[in-house]
Amino acid sequence: MTLGKFLVRRVLQGVFVMWGVVTVLFGLRAVSPGDPATLMLGEGATQELIERVREQEGLDEPIYVQYLDYLQGMVVGDFGYSWRSNREVEAMVIERVPATIELAVAATVVAVIIAIPLGVISATRRNEPSDYGATLFSLLGISTPNFWLGLMLILLLGVWAGIFPTGRRPVGFDDAVITLVRYGSVYDLLVWLRHIALPAITLGTYFTALITRLTRSGMIDELGKPYVTASQAKGLPSVLVRYKHVLRNTMIPVITVLGLQMGTLLGGAVITETVFNWPGLGLRLIDALGARDWPLMQGIVVFIAIAFVTINIIVDALYASLDPRVND
Repeated sequence: MTLGKFLVRRVLQGVFVMWGVVTVLFGLRAVSPGDPATLMLGEGATQELIERVREQEGLDEPIYVQYLDYLQGMVVGDFGYSWRSNREVEAMVIERVPATIELAVAATVVAVIIAIPLGVISATRRNEPSDYGATLFSLLGISTPNFWLGLMLILLLGVWAGIFPTGRRPVGFDDAVITLVRYGSVYDLLVWLRHIALPAITLGTYFTALITRLTRSGMIDELGKPYVTASQAKGLPSVLVRYKHVLRNTMIPVITVLGLQMGTLLGGAVITETVFNWPGLGLRLIDALGARDWPLMQGIVVFIAIAFVTINIIVDALYASLDPRVND
């Protein structure tokens, strides 16, 4: 199978997944307790006003008609209006996307910078103190809850040591990436680093431990293969063999996990964003859940699902380019 056909098949699978996500969301809204019109207007609304809103929103239509209207709106990108703020859901989602992507990318960078060298060192120095240290670090990283780690970092490095801020970024840094690109001052960079350091470490710790273990196991498996022995027998430097050949072959499963975890980070940053009051989609989702703002909740979840499916397709394309056997 060619790469083009492979990607077409993945895209069609992604469309089917999105249809499933949208259908589940509609079903949850349909079976959830409470009248949407009452939630929109509040408990003090008159029955006449409630009925008028139900008619305007199509809530008095049969369930299958509501479902078809809902699907049509999803296809054209019309997510409706927030029940709480009466703003377009698309605008409320888009304005929080940069902060969430910023945090997810920062957490991924932290994880990759730490995990891959640590995994290589652990694999090439098996049963040595450095290997035991990397294993202990991985166990602690996987076992530590994000919310507890975030609170401890705030307490130790924010409150006691006073090195990092404990609250939201200052006004003017709600879109720090654009700010840095536009002005590029050292002060802006330092302010951004101080505010993103603790959330990125908190979110990336589990990811770091996972990639460390994956890199270590992949390196150990590759180091025992005949081509490594042949390369060393030819007199190639061990560093060249280790990083150019062995690590490259190890990167195939690592890239897959990187892509999958990147999608997970976009949707799984809810706790971290809440702990650090980070102005991203996760914090907005928590606010929408508290207010039972279904249109906003649905818009955020659909966006996260689209991001997850898109990232998986990109990962599949990279995987197929590194290993053509995937297309078969």
